Amino acid sequence: MPDYDLTKPGCVAVSISGRILDESYTRLLMDRTDLSLEQVMLLDKVQKRVPISKEDHRRLKAVSLVEGRYPNLIISGQVARVTGRKAQHIRERGLDKRYYLDLILALVREHGPASRKDVDDMLLAKLPDRLAPEQKRTKVRNLLHELVRKGRIQNQGTRSRPQWILRGKASEDKKMDEVS
Repeated sequence: MPDYDLTKPGCVAVSISGRILDESYTRLLMDRTDLSLEQVMLLDKVQKRVPISKEDHRRLKAVSLVEGRYPNLIISGQVARVTGRKAQHIRERGLDKRYYLDLILALVREHGPASRKDVDDMLLAKLPDRLAPEQKRTKVRNLLHELVRKGRIQNQGTRSRPQWILRGKASEDKKMDEVS
């Protein structure tokens, strides 16, 4: 698909890439007669990681063609299935939040106090590639805070050098595991 630049009033600039980014994706766009030309052009932008407007995002999301929070969009699972991009879709989407929380709890349960570096070393590579490094660190911080709010872990270190340990029910679960 060509890229259109409509930023100058009364002028249209067209850029044509010299290669197909994903042949199966292109085939889907040609085979899906239920998609409008506008939807096809917007999906092509999402695939190329070209920003689209919030309104365009809402329209694509309403018909289940994209996922994610604006502006970090990916093609939907439905589109990924048809294009054979299922594995890439899962990598881009990321895993269920429960999975990440369970990993943190397992780390603390099995290896005692865990530093933020320990948690980062375990999780940062598992988070979606579409997230910037700072977004990944923020995600890890939010996961840790959620476990603290739920009473599952607590910091026995300092704010600048946290040492996460089990607390409450999670600590009791560890004791039960040791007995059995």
